[in-house]
Amino acid sequence: MGEATSAISLRALTKTYQIHERATGVAASLGSLFHRNSRDVHAVAGIDLTVSPGEVVGFLGPNGAGKTTTLKMLSGLLHPTSGTASVLGHTPWRRESAFLRQITLVMGQRNQLIWDIPAADSFELNRAVYRIPREEFDRTVGELTELLDLGPLVRKQVRALSLGERMRCEIAAALLHRPKVLFLDEPTIGLDVTAQRRIRDFVRSYNERYGAAVLLTSHYMADVEALCRRVVVIHHGRLLFDGPLADLVARFSPHKTIAIDLESEGGDPRAFGEVVSIDGARVTFRVPKADAARAAERILAGLPVSDLTIEDAPIEEVIERVFAGALSGEREDARLPGPNEEARLP
Repeated sequence: MGEATSAISLRALTKTYQIHERATGVAASLGSLFHRNSRDVHAVAGIDLTVSPGEVVGFLGPNGAGKTTTLKMLSGLLHPTSGTASVLGHTPWRRESAFLRQITLVMGQRNQLIWDIPAADSFELNRAVYRIPREEFDRTVGELTELLDLGPLVRKQVRALSLGERMRCEIAAALLHRPKVLFLDEPTIGLDVTAQRRIRDFVRSYNERYGAAVLLTSHYMADVEALCRRVVVIHHGRLLFDGPLADLVARFSPHKTIAIDLESEGGDPRAFGEVVSIDGARVTFRVPKADAARAAERILAGLPVSDLTIEDAPIEEVIERVFAGALSGEREDARLPGPNEEARLP
């Protein structure tokens, strides 16, 4: 797909930080005045990625993988070390007004609302910043209030809101200008299950209503499963996987789980396969995919089963398997540097 038809396009994007290091002690402190040792940290190490208009993509990786750094480059907060990026035809770090009016970055651990005034007043401030016509602003506020169930929350002082209520108001403030690209960095972090579900429902509704492209990072796999058909997995700044979520499960999970509810005691479940857990009358097995049907037959024939389900492995387990494979590959490639070489990050 060409860049002209893509909402987001990255080519060999990198971000390298130079970190200064010194040993402890007075002598090391004095020595650092004349010579400073440093090393390069490759936060993003050459990512290629294309996201189409209206597409919702899960951007996954462990802490330190480079997800937030990538989002900051795409939103224009950071300049890359090398490579190119295009968002809606704009180079993000030029921070052109036409670009900023079409994107938004929501970070679950950052605030944009002013704590000592009602959220509605912060909305008015954003209206002035983005020069949103009054009629369009009032219509958008009404739509967001309905979608996010804000009601009287916007008239309360922000500091008086719960975390979930504040996050809903934060998202509304970030979308008043109806951006065409959403960068969502852990938007449900720290929220309870009900608040997480409400945020997910809203992101889905906004995407469907306005056709916005969404790049979502989250450690809650329920967010990814509910919103993203496609996922991108990175580790140490490198892309490990880019494709449908179903393909990720198929590629990295050779097992299925069989969960049963027992009508009564009788028989040893461990005799019928690898038991993952036993919780009262509920028993969960892990079996090879190719053997799932035969294993289910054996279980039904040998145990007093009232209910049985066969599912793919939880997505959390699949992601852990991807990272474990990446770490294993790094260990195989690792070697000690030679006498005239500097140690390099993997």
